[in-house]
Amino acid sequence: METSLPAHARAGKPKLLDQVRGVIRLKHYSYRTEKTYIDWVKRFIVFHGKRHPAEMGAQEISAFLTHLAVNRSVAASTQNQALSALLFLYQEVLKVEVPWLADMERAKRPKRVPVVFTKEEARKVLSSLEGAYRLMALLLYGSGLRLMECLRLRVKDIDFGYNQILIRDGKGFKDRVTLLPDQVKEPLQRHLARVKALHDEDLAEGFGAVHLPFALERKYPKAHRAWAWQYVFPSSKRSVDPRTGVTQRHHVVEKGLQNAVKAAIARAGVNKAASCHTFRHSFATHLLEGGYDIRTVQELLGHKDVSTTMIYIHVLNKPGLGVKSPLD
Repeated sequence: METSLPAHARAGKPKLLDQVRGVIRLKHYSYRTEKTYIDWVKRFIVFHGKRHPAEMGAQEISAFLTHLAVNRSVAASTQNQALSALLFLYQEVLKVEVPWLADMERAKRPKRVPVVFTKEEARKVLSSLEGAYRLMALLLYGSGLRLMECLRLRVKDIDFGYNQILIRDGKGFKDRVTLLPDQVKEPLQRHLARVKALHDEDLAEGFGAVHLPFALERKYPKAHRAWAWQYVFPSSKRSVDPRTGVTQRHHVVEKGLQNAVKAAIARAGVNKAASCHTFRHSFATHLLEGGYDIRTVQELLGHKDVSTTMIYIHVLNKPGLGVKSPLD
């Protein structure tokens, strides 16, 4: 469903959703964010009978967010995501001064202590994985990577000489350096040798291109086929880039790793509500248990504020770890 501008503002302007896409790409937001924001704008417009957002205001936005919370029972994070999309629409696309929207209270997310593996549980889960999925999980736990940071790794980001991994454009568009575990180096090098052979086959068949961020393809015309820019964990099949229409090899989809880790947790007999992100939580907690400084852990995780890292201190200080029960 494409929604056009009102008749009085239609002439010479692209449709609203095309405007949203254009601004998102101008700001170099990810394709995932683009799809998410477009979806929320569509849902907002449909909810109000396909009225144009320029004709609506605080009352309509509040009604939509209330509908999500009351009738759809969405989580606070989902409601806040919808609000962020509408804030982007009004401020960045429509260029409307909306102080009432910026000041609108966001849904309060419940403060939860993160789920953490014990070291033994982490080993059991990792042992239950195989192939590239096991290698990815090793990096999630051994380097503290987020799921998408791992999947978006490029060959050039791995520095075997200095035992480090460079995370480009992480959360908040920030770069950071984290460690490359010694135990991962040899299997990762063998994996990259297989990926290199796959890339050579693609080149021989007239393909071998990979998506490049921002305008790098114009700056470096041959970089999209260079080995250094290829994904460390490429998809088994080539696909068409939805933005450019170019056939290339993208990284593996996150759902594959998520399902593999979920199945491994079950096989390992770990009865926790764990996921891929639990490896990152465990990375931080186990470093703090080992006596490393919280500022060091903050830097490795890429947290903007140390207060975010402090949550792992709360994990270590949970009642029962240092207090003896009167029953005992």
